[in-house]
Amino acid sequence: MVADFGYGVLVVSFLVALYSVVAAVYGELKKNPALVESARRAMLLTWPLLTLTSGILIYLLVNDHYEVQFVYEVTSRSMPMYLKVTAWWGGQAGSLLFWSWLMAAFTSLVTFKKWDRDREFLPWVIVVGGVTLAFFLGMNVFFENPFAQLYQTFDGNITAYTFQPGNSMLFTPQDGQGLNPLLRHPGMVIHPPMLYLGFVSFVIPYAFAIAALVTGRTDDRWIRLTRRWTLWAWLFLSAGLVLGGRWAYDVLGWGGYWGWDPVEIAAFMPWLTGTAFLHSVMIQEKRGMFKHWNMLLVILTYDLVIFGTFLTRSGVLSSVHSFAQSAIGPLFFAFIGVTLITSIALIIYRWDLLKSETKMTSLLSREALFLFNNLMFISILVVCFWGVIYPLISELFTGQKVTVGPPFYERATGPLWAALLLLMGIAPLSAWGHSTVKTLGRAIWKPVVGAVIITVALFVTYTQNVYAIIGFFLVALVILVTLYEYGRGAFARQRSQGENIFTAFWNLTGRNRRRYGGYIIHLSMMLMAIGILGIELFQVETQGTIAVGDSLEISGYSIKYKEVASWDNPGAGVNYTRAVVEVYDADGNLLGNLHPRKDFYFDSQQPMTIPGQLASMKDEVYVLLIDWEPISPVGTTFKIYVNPLVNWLWLGSLLFLVGVIIAAWPDKDPERVTVRAGKRAHQTSAAD
Repeated sequence: MVADFGYGVLVVSFLVALYSVVAAVYGELKKNPALVESARRAMLLTWPLLTLTSGILIYLLVNDHYEVQFVYEVTSRSMPMYLKVTAWWGGQAGSLLFWSWLMAAFTSLVTFKKWDRDREFLPWVIVVGGVTLAFFLGMNVFFENPFAQLYQTFDGNITAYTFQPGNSMLFTPQDGQGLNPLLRHPGMVIHPPMLYLGFVSFVIPYAFAIAALVTGRTDDRWIRLTRRWTLWAWLFLSAGLVLGGRWAYDVLGWGGYWGWDPVEIAAFMPWLTGTAFLHSVMIQEKRGMFKHWNMLLVILTYDLVIFGTFLTRSGVLSSVHSFAQSAIGPLFFAFIGVTLITSIALIIYRWDLLKSETKMTSLLSREALFLFNNLMFISILVVCFWGVIYPLISELFTGQKVTVGPPFYERATGPLWAALLLLMGIAPLSAWGHSTVKTLGRAIWKPVVGAVIITVALFVTYTQNVYAIIGFFLVALVILVTLYEYGRGAFARQRSQGENIFTAFWNLTGRNRRRYGGYIIHLSMMLMAIGILGIELFQVETQGTIAVGDSLEISGYSIKYKEVASWDNPGAGVNYTRAVVEVYDADGNLLGNLHPRKDFYFDSQQPMTIPGQLASMKDEVYVLLIDWEPISPVGTTFKIYVNPLVNWLWLGSLLFLVGVIIAAWPDKDPERVTVRAGKRAHQTSAAD
């Protein structure tokens, strides 16, 4: 009964979303403000309806209603409460509903605001949001019903149906299958929601871009209206990628954070176009240029968001991150095709209105370097997209399944990332409009000299690896340029305002959060780059079987095996096997004890590997328990990695979040401030 009610509310939500689209289009075409307002209210209604629907599904999940197919597939009695709740997005049908719930929330927030200044945008924002929402809700209503129940026919077959078939009775299993062990991790609470928040948030800038194209308001007003949405979307998506990397590092057991997996790349591609878009819109605001670029980038970001969801949820590609398979893939592909063609057609229709207001006069100007920046991001996107779709094309035309592994991506994107780092080092010191080699040289020579000194020191004391030296030089250059620019501003403020240097830094950042938040982001990404260079170029691994009391030697460390124990936890439905190893440095000093383990879940009959980790800023010792025989003199098999500098990656990711929050923190609306000041002046005059 509860499940039937949940499905009924879901259907109503779908119909309301469709109504909002039809009413918005018809009302705008007929110049009927009342009908547009009706569409707005319908859109506002979708979120409470979907909140009720989601609440019903969560109730079914936490109360073990295994007669519901989705509940049976993603929960079990042994799962803790927090995992039962997060199972909402742990399976196909639930994750689509979660997507829709977020979409309804964001579109409602946008339509809830006062539209006095930008009334003509409203109908088309509703249309884009409503079409996207209706598509995902349609997937739930017609193909992936999270409320479908299990029925047993008289011939003994058990099948899920939306409505009870004749000659059948409701079937309730004693227990569920439970989540895949890889999903039974605290990261399940935050990683998928962050990715979904990033995905859904990018729909809003796209909706405003389409509204701008339809209405012909192709100035930078739509960009300013969506600037903060874009920054927060980028923050959520970036945080999701970083958290996913950390999760993979902790549970997948291959000693890395990024494997160029198709689903990883699917989430990475909209980040590439979103990052390019964030940089490119600054040129349109500052110089009235790159209007075509910006429209194309935001359209690509939207369709790549849908494409990422398609890859994750269709099961068409083999991936360690794919936990669902269904036949909805072609529908996603069709939706991507329709939206992309429609969007490109609108760009062509408004082509003349998107012409640049100024011309580029120098290849070393800041706007030219930003253009090169865009080209690098798009080039990396092309590499990633080709790597993802090539297996599909190969299977389609040859019938053979192929895989595209990390070596392809690393070789193809390595030079492009190096070029991006170089641009990050040069662009902040270039001038708007016109810049020459001479003027740029005068601005950059000090950071270049500093970067050379640092690189030489690293060459003498740390590594002679050519690729590492190039990478460290570029990282040092970007860091020094960023600090140089930040320092120049702070010292200038100190001299002019008489502030101490710390206050000057603080106030400087507060007065121009967008610029200096961006500088902090650049610094954070360089810290992350240090970690990436370390683990990619200097990672060392070994594997061996040793008896109790024996050791494995690796990269100046000694890993001594002490014991292994295995026990059941009936309440959690899991068997734990845990080893104890000691880590010694080259001088024989004990650095710490590690406890690598292997967990085996009874409900899903699947294992999960948990590494033992000993971290420092220099490197990290990473130990995996592979195989064991407690009563055998042969001993236990361990796989050991030494990951140099990897913790700089996690440190940089924390600073990255700080930078984005600073850049996205709202300023006072200048227009509202002006209005308020005018009101105060009027009131004062009246009193006088």
